Order: sequence, then C-alpha cells, then structure tokens
Amino acid sequence: MSASLKQVSSLLNGFSTEVTPTSASKIDNFQDHLSLGTSINVTFLAGSNLRDTVQVCKRLNEEGFNPVPHIVARNFENTKALEIFLDLLVSTADVCEVLVIAGGIGRPLGPFSDSLQILNSGLLEKYQIRKVGVAGHPEGSPDISKDKLDNAIRDKNNWAKNSDMEVYITTQFCFEVPSIMTWEKNIRRDGNKLPIHIGIPGPATLNTLIKFATMSGIGPSIRVLTRQTKNLTKLVFSQDRFYIIEGIAFAKLQDPDCLVEQLHFYPFGGLAKTAAWIKDILEKSEFKNLEMG
Repeated sequence: MSASLKQVSSLLNGFSTEVTPTSASKIDNFQDHLSLGTSINVTFLAGSNLRDTVQVCKRLNEEGFNPVPHIVARNFENTKALEIFLDLLVSTADVCEVLVIAGGIGRPLGPFSDSLQILNSGLLEKYQIRKVGVAGHPEGSPDISKDKLDNAIRDKNNWAKNSDMEVYITTQFCFEVPSIMTWEKNIRRDGNKLPIHIGIPGPATLNTLIKFATMSGIGPSIRVLTRQTKNLTKLVFSQDRFYIIEGIAFAKLQDPDCLVEQLHFYPFGGLAKTAAWIKDILEKSEFKNLEMG
C-alpha cells in the first residue's frame, strides 16, 4: 500500500525551506518560486556577517514571506552580540520566528555552547519572538551522543511547557523513512509533545548529497544508500525523490498520533529547482483530484 497524491499534497502544504545569504542574492524574486507566506530559514554561518542575514530577512519580509533566521549558539562571542542580532532582526526585518541551534563549530566563541542556553537566557522573550524551532536528529549527530540528544529533546519539551511560545522541532535532512518514523515514535514514547518538521533533501547532485550527508551525520541513510547504488542514483533525480515523502505520508496515515506536522526542504543552493519539483507534485495532486471528482 502507499499514500495517495491527496495525502502527499496535504503533507506538502505549508512546507518550509531555507537559503544562505549567498544563495538568496542569486534569486531575483522569491515570488517567482514560492507562495506568499512561505517560511524561509536564513542561515548564519560561523565567521559570516550577521548583517547579511538581517538584510536577507528584511528582503524576505518585504517580499511577503516569513523569514526564520538561525540563532546559532556557538557563533556569539558574548551576550551583547546576541542581543544586537535579535534587536536588528526584530527592528529591521520584523522577525517573530527563529530556529535555535547549537552550531557545528567545536569550541564556542562565547558563553553559549548549546541551544538550551539560548532558550533559558530570556532574550527571545525580551525581543518578543513568538515562535521557535529547535533541532531534531532522527539519525544521530557526529558530535553528540544519543543520550545527549534524547536529553536535549526532553529539556526542550520541559522548556516549552513553561513558555508562551509556539515551539516545534526541525530535523536534519534524512533519506530513510523507517529511521524517521522509528525516531518519532521513540521520542513520543519518551514524552515528546512538540510538532515535528521533517528535513528532506531537495534535488541535488550525487556529490552534493554525499557532502552534506557526511557533514550532517546522516549515518544509517548514507551507509544504506551507498550499498544500494540504484537507490542513491534515484535520489539525484527529482522525479524519483517522491518516495520519501510518500512514505512519510503513509506512515502518518497508519499512525494518527504521529507528531510529524510538515516538511522542511534543504535546497543546497538550488531553491528554484526544489520549488519547481514541489510545485509539480502539488499540481499533479490537484489534477488527480479533478479527475476523480
């Protein structure tokens, strides 16, 4: 059995995606690719100029989108730097939602070593942030043990219980539906109540997929896929990536309590290509529904 196009379309509705300041500069008009109101994460890489992120968020807001900047704990040299960043995001770009993550650099540049410290600082409330995403790792992390990842989910749930903010989990990008759904069931059994946005890789070259998978710690998926050349090759072609989304939609259908709420697409610099692929699926779904009607 498999999910219907209608069920896949339902899962795709409300998807989010992301850009870097560099990739955003190559897009003339985001409205050419995405529906108004789409949430677009804006990365903040170590060593980059935070004002570049602020300017991209400002542009997205002006073009009718919801900018979601990354707040990377280990990138801030001191609390004042974080406050300046938050103040600029809110006052310049009207930001009300952020994604808080620890960051990939080994040694923190300042007092914050993980996302929970940012959450507990009270600064998000001070600058009137209303919605916050936190990280999830269905297939683990090369830098963090499973026990620490599990504890982090518990701690973030406990923080969310005592906060007025809307809190959700956004995951690393994944290839394997069983790994995703097993992880979701495990953290739900352990008390997770937060809705989940599953990370999906957008169309990309084989080398790009392997590069980002290795960097992101996609252990089981990349091992399975490299042993199954046919499956790995499929992922390179946009028309064959549908099976991941279909699998998640079917799993949700089988488990009404599943907390997977929507999808987050990692375009790896190819936002136009990823957006076109999603649009094609949604249009096929609408056409199929008209046929059945």
